[in-house]
Amino acid sequence: MEDTQSVATLVDSTTSKIQQLQKAFAELESHRAITLNMKWKELEEHFHGLEKSLKRRFHELEDQEKEFETKTRKAREILQKREAAVVAKEQASLLRLQEKRDAAVFAITNSLEKHRKLSSEEPADVSCDGDSGELSVEEKPPDSVASESNLEDIKSSIENGNFEVKSYPQLVKLCEEMDSEGLHKFISDNRKNLAALKEEIPWALKAAASPACLVLESLEGFYLSEVPNVDGKKDSNLLGLRRTCIMLMECLSFLLSNLDVVSVCAVISEDIKEQAKSIAEEWKPKLDALDIDASNGNSLEAHAFLQLLSTFGIASDFNEEELSRLIPMVSRRRQTADLCRSLGLSEKMPGVIEVLVNNGRQIDAVNLAFAFELTEQFSPVPLLKSYLKEARKASSPVKPGNASPSAQTEVNERELTALKAVIKCIEEHNLEEQYPIDPLQKRVLLLEKAKADKKRATEAAKPQPKRPRANGAGYGPRVTNGAADKAFYPRVTDRYPQYVYDRPYVYTGPADNHGPSLLGSATYNFSPSHGNYFGNGYQYQAPYLH
Repeated sequence: MEDTQSVATLVDSTTSKIQQLQKAFAELESHRAITLNMKWKELEEHFHGLEKSLKRRFHELEDQEKEFETKTRKAREILQKREAAVVAKEQASLLRLQEKRDAAVFAITNSLEKHRKLSSEEPADVSCDGDSGELSVEEKPPDSVASESNLEDIKSSIENGNFEVKSYPQLVKLCEEMDSEGLHKFISDNRKNLAALKEEIPWALKAAASPACLVLESLEGFYLSEVPNVDGKKDSNLLGLRRTCIMLMECLSFLLSNLDVVSVCAVISEDIKEQAKSIAEEWKPKLDALDIDASNGNSLEAHAFLQLLSTFGIASDFNEEELSRLIPMVSRRRQTADLCRSLGLSEKMPGVIEVLVNNGRQIDAVNLAFAFELTEQFSPVPLLKSYLKEARKASSPVKPGNASPSAQTEVNERELTALKAVIKCIEEHNLEEQYPIDPLQKRVLLLEKAKADKKRATEAAKPQPKRPRANGAGYGPRVTNGAADKAFYPRVTDRYPQYVYDRPYVYTGPADNHGPSLLGSATYNFSPSHGNYFGNGYQYQAPYLH
């Protein structure tokens, strides 16, 4: 600021300097000793020009200085806001970390106390010797002690009312009897209330002598119905059975997540792990025939295999690369993100997302990118635009003028499905500012209007039977050739897999706890046409199916 004032003072003193110079020039001219070739007017104009140039440059510098000060002030304000936001996030993170630390310390303390109680007591069976009449003590193995202790804890928790199976007490009876087949049938018979069932199954499993063994027994028949004349992807009974198997493994995972370390070790013993590993090794070769495109990200076989490894904690016995190759086959299922974390595949997700993008599954790629915080590496908006562009390109007929009505309808349906999937993804991840949905919604309305008009035109073109005359004489109903009508009005075939978004997005973001997925992360919806014993399977109305 001092430099600016000094420059301004010097500029203002220019006029006085010119006057002094004028006097000196006049005195010099009066002597006439030397003839000067220039006149005072020329000198005055020269110096006034310099003065104007200096003033103009000075004012320009002042404006630039003010602009720089404004920018600096705004930058400081932004930095202060960001600093405040960072501090707030740090405080929130510290609070969450402290809560998790306290919970972990509490769980460890409880486990240690229970372990001390078990080790301090000498478990024994007291029996009477028939010959001598004396009591004999028979030592028990530690595993038996832990199992019996766990059962006592379960019984006491039931008696104390820590949990209660209110709606379906039959579940408790089936679990107590270790009746896996009856459990399957009960779930099938009550499929319309599957959400309530899934809330109570974990607590009912606690009543079983061995919850893990019951779940393993329920997996029998997962591949049993695969005979040459049965398609595993279309057989409704088999699909229903497989979904029930997956649900039971998820319920067991939820149960384990609510037990302490000692109880978990008692439920998932080494013998149980070996049985689970044997089943997994039996299933694994059958997954080699699965195709990433054919499964469309919704393979029950791959999901069941990964859930088996996660629930029973045997993922370390299998190759991570081979497991990561199965993820694209279950990318549309609700539990994919949690499964990947519990299986320790988080570091493999960039490669999985790349595979999805290369196979035209950008919607799944965007969802997984958000779930694992990889949106900087895989920008969502370009991926969504690429998906929509490919859908429109695939929907465009080679010769629009020669396209049949059914082909054009199929083209519009495919584009409409892609638009709805993109809009849903944008809304779920709050991308409206980066990718406005107004143009997309207008296109959806246009396609839906064309679809409705087409349907009305088709209905109007159908031949109507003539009405009889009032006097009783008239014409009978017109008999038409049904086969010809069907040929003339062809059905639209469902040639392409579709993303159906009928409910909110389901992937959960990354969490520090890499345990199994929690109960309630999935909801089953059923079709009224569900047949006998698992019927048509469990019909889902969400893009990421259970």
